[in-house]
Amino acid sequence: MNVLVVYAHPEPGSLTGALKDVAVEQLRADGHEVRIADLYAMGWKSQADAEDFGAVGESNFMLASGEAYRNGTLSADIRAEQEKLLWADTVLLHFPLWWFSMPAIMKGWVDRVLTCGFAYGAGGDAIPRYGAGVLAGRRAMLVVSVGGKEPSYSDRGINGPIEDLLFPIQHGILYYPGMDVLPPFVVHGTIRVDDERFGEIADDLRRRMAELEKLEPIRYRPQSGGDYDRSLRLEHGRETPGSTGFGLHAAH
Repeated sequence: MNVLVVYAHPEPGSLTGALKDVAVEQLRADGHEVRIADLYAMGWKSQADAEDFGAVGESNFMLASGEAYRNGTLSADIRAEQEKLLWADTVLLHFPLWWFSMPAIMKGWVDRVLTCGFAYGAGGDAIPRYGAGVLAGRRAMLVVSVGGKEPSYSDRGINGPIEDLLFPIQHGILYYPGMDVLPPFVVHGTIRVDDERFGEIADDLRRRMAELEKLEPIRYRPQSGGDYDRSLRLEHGRETPGSTGFGLHAAH
């Protein structure tokens, strides 16, 4: 299996960095081919702008990215990352939860790499989405370090359920262009982690990596599966009993 690890943390000696190393070591020990996109080490440019496109005639920013993709004029760093995505069978995003989301450098990777024409389309040339598209058939998973303790990220927790915080990433970024999304590996209470607890976390992550090919993805509803009306609202009666909010979009 080809695995692309997209990693975002400025300190290699951080918990996030150590967990990335644990995952990569286990994957390679199991015979998988692994490539790592270490965004800080790469000096990844975070902001998407017209410099990404080369010479294009389209003034609309989104459509300009699609024109550049079709014409082969996207900047070399973007094209290299798109090639990695096409090479990969599985994509792992390793990052700490900062301000309830991924670090800006990783969001910049998403903004610049998942261009129009590659990961999504617009107008009459729309690429199928939510369960279909260029990246369909690939699997994706988040490995997330969270400073706060688990109860504060629960249904009654002050920070909100961790499932809701990760939904825009898992459903809106990974599932949208067609990838099957595996349940995330979330580590809570990471402000202080002693050697004993790190050993336990590392063992859990090794087991998760060893089971990566067998894990069942989250059963998000595909856009073309008949559950949504023409305005892309879930049809009445399709919901799983008791589900609300983001949970409506997963079939249990």
